[in-house]
Amino acid sequence: MDIFRIEGPVRLSGSVTVNGSKNASLPIMAAAILAGGKSVLKAVPHLSDISVFRKLLGQLGCKVTKNRKGDLCIDSTVIDNPVGDYEIVRKMRASICILGPLLARCGRAEVSMPGGCAIGDRPINIHLRGLRELGAQIHLKSGYIIAEAPNGLTGKDIFMGGPFGSTVLGTANVLMAATLAKGRTVIESAACEPEIADLANCLNKMGAKISGIGSPRLIIEGVRQLRPAEFEVIPDRIEAGTFMVAAAITAGELRLQNCRLDDMMAVVDRLRNVGVTVDADGDGCVVARSGSIRPADITTQPYPGFPTDLQAQFMALFSLAEGNSVIIEKIFPDRFMHVAELNRMAANLRKEGPTVIVAGVKKLIAAPVMASDLRASAALVLAGLAADGTTVVNRVYHIDRGYERIEERLNPAGAKITRESI
Repeated sequence: MDIFRIEGPVRLSGSVTVNGSKNASLPIMAAAILAGGKSVLKAVPHLSDISVFRKLLGQLGCKVTKNRKGDLCIDSTVIDNPVGDYEIVRKMRASICILGPLLARCGRAEVSMPGGCAIGDRPINIHLRGLRELGAQIHLKSGYIIAEAPNGLTGKDIFMGGPFGSTVLGTANVLMAATLAKGRTVIESAACEPEIADLANCLNKMGAKISGIGSPRLIIEGVRQLRPAEFEVIPDRIEAGTFMVAAAITAGELRLQNCRLDDMMAVVDRLRNVGVTVDADGDGCVVARSGSIRPADITTQPYPGFPTDLQAQFMALFSLAEGNSVIIEKIFPDRFMHVAELNRMAANLRKEGPTVIVAGVKKLIAAPVMASDLRASAALVLAGLAADGTTVVNRVYHIDRGYERIEERLNPAGAKITRESI
């Protein structure tokens, strides 16, 4: 098991390139199931979650390789085992994305109930409701979702809203299934995240007929078959946001290459609100802070609201603000396991239900901490960059799920992060 040893405080200065989006890559990899033949995906990041999904596709019968350019090649000519095995699916919630395309192509799918980060309850009832609306027969058996549509799927008007708004993976599942359904499907209250728009654009390149992309109303005209395609995934807005906070929390200056600010307006607004400058620059931006950090309030919401995947990182930043900040989590109300770990580093955080009151302190103090999930681990790394002393972050396999060798990318900009095996 690896740990990070982080020496702080440091001031970051330099350039970092943002990788392709993990949250876009995984559903797009699943979309390759829909078209027999070889699809080529560019800019897919080298992450442990991607490796898990590659193994899952291989178990279905796909042949997954990389070409000389590093592009991911998925040959789905043969799908002879439409089963998402528990031992793989339990490791990553996004594995549920194979359910819709398997059902559409094979007429049957068996997928284990998914696992993933411990960030609170994330039921998949809306996924199943949407697929049932398309005509699937679904039941649960021994922890597996058994979905069948021997006569194919039929388009329908489907409402996908839930108690916490739209569902990203649920939208992805129903959208992929609907591309091969007979007739017209309307997904109302569809997720509007850029990753869903990227998936829809990829599906259209494969021959699907999807309109309303980027809006909460997706219209899909079913087609008889899809064809393999070559597609480049969008930059990772969550990774970009994490690097922005890295510049801000260290009072540094970073140029982010391959960063789409149009996908990050809520994040940029909050950064500017607390005294951080974010200026567009070529294909990216320059992020810097020279003055103090002002307090602010954040409420996580579905896109285009503030993303839940950056809540923990901003909590680390607000820990050093001059005053009190309030963070309200409306997507995953229990996503606060990082609160106790940040408090170990002398932060002053108080949790009250789905809300955390952040009383800014003058400095953070290094301590041994435990990463509990992907984004919490990123927050602890950011706190370690700003803290006095040596911070040891345990269980960094969490951060490897979503950030490719983060230490090798931040160290040239002034970070002092050492990976050690214990």
